[in-house]
Amino acid sequence: MRCDLHVHSVASGMFDAPGLSLICRECYTEPAEVYERLKLLGMSIVTLTDHDSIDAAESLRHHADFFLSEEVTVRMPSGTLMHLGVYGITERDHIEIQRRRNDFMALRMYLAERKLFFSANHVFSGLTGRRKDDDFASWATHIPALEVRNGQMWTEANRSAERLAKRLSKVRVAGSDSHTIAGVGRTYTEVPKARTAEDFLAGLRAGRGEIHGDHGSYAKLTADVYRIVRGMFAEQPWTLPLMPLAVLIPAFTAGHWLNEMRFCCKWSRRVATREKQPRMPWSLGSGMETNLAG
Repeated sequence: MRCDLHVHSVASGMFDAPGLSLICRECYTEPAEVYERLKLLGMSIVTLTDHDSIDAAESLRHHADFFLSEEVTVRMPSGTLMHLGVYGITERDHIEIQRRRNDFMALRMYLAERKLFFSANHVFSGLTGRRKDDDFASWATHIPALEVRNGQMWTEANRSAERLAKRLSKVRVAGSDSHTIAGVGRTYTEVPKARTAEDFLAGLRAGRGEIHGDHGSYAKLTADVYRIVRGMFAEQPWTLPLMPLAVLIPAFTAGHWLNEMRFCCKWSRRVATREKQPRMPWSLGSGMETNLAG
């Protein structure tokens, strides 16, 4: 059974970068289009992980192979931000998760109480800003899974996440992190012998997930930014006078890509010497419940 565990739709909302938050979305792909592409590419079950949103669920809930998830922006005890993929949730879970997302420990306790499966996404990326040593210590103790292949991340960033997951005995997951239709379903997680979404998530908890698909690249990122900008022009024609600025996109993405490489190299070196730490005692029995109904 295959599933892209990190994919976005138009429900991910607006860019949070200064100047873009009023005019440009993170993604312009409709949920139905994402679903159709995932099925075309052989995904057995489908979920969306929009940023702090489950608004896309309404148009997909009639599909028996769809389950509800989200990518949560979480404030760590250090004050930094990170992205947490939370899977198999209910609408009520979404409300409670959003209430607690500015308090990592309160959120962690809720997820444990509800027996929800969750993962730290793109751990060697600077997308959410600065990082501190305490963040990695918190993940080592309190998070059951790491995203070890992200379809938008530098290959070495994914490999560093893979090494960290192995060192900490964490569950490994993968997803495309696609904000355009081009990358949807190109990176995914497979669980052998699973027959339902519940089986799939139980298999992940038991460490039976297999990682497949593409890494990211500068060219892929640049092409996706062009696609997003094209979506902005189509949705908001009044922004067309900004079109000449599109010539700057390759320079912008080059700067971003170099910063991502620097961030990965810095933090992968800093965590490489950490001692192996066990999984937390409360989290990972394969019999943990999911909440796929409701």
